[in-house]
Amino acid sequence: MEKSARRIRQFEATLVPGLLQTPEYATALFRTRPGVTERQVAAKVAVRLERQRILTRRRPRAPELDVIVDESVLRRPILDRDAWLAQLAHLANANRLPTVTVRVLPLAAGPHAASVASSFHIFEFPTQGTRPPEPTTVYSENLTGALYLDKPAEIGAYDDVWRTLDTLALSQEDSEDLLAVIIREGVDD
Repeated sequence: MEKSARRIRQFEATLVPGLLQTPEYATALFRTRPGVTERQVAAKVAVRLERQRILTRRRPRAPELDVIVDESVLRRPILDRDAWLAQLAHLANANRLPTVTVRVLPLAAGPHAASVASSFHIFEFPTQGTRPPEPTTVYSENLTGALYLDKPAEIGAYDDVWRTLDTLALSQEDSEDLLAVIIREGVDD
């Protein structure tokens, strides 16, 4: 869905979004899976990096990626501190891509509408010639699989949650400032 989307809205409550992960961060995540070999980790990281190429492609046009990340994600380091700090800097730099927006939902926001929804993506698709676009789809992963939702009421519920997150999240500039503060704190520790 990422390849054909016109716009991707993503709320991430637990991890750095896959499309914005550094190889080191992705490696650390994939190593947490029980029984995974280093060869499997390397293959999964390679796929993740390949997926990220959609953000800088020219044809078809790169999708808009609007991300809201819970502040707790930014404060949860991986074991390799330098790799974690590099990941945070990578998030701040991603904000400079013309089609990417990274914003932070501050801890001070408290419980919110997405607290029960957890992480999710909303994919919006372009029109193709005279055909109408594919229906907007919500994607949400869980421990044993994933949900794909495309009924109007389901999309409406997630749109409502997104609007709430959008009002609670810091601006793009304030998010970059918070990332800089967290990086400084990590360097000083």
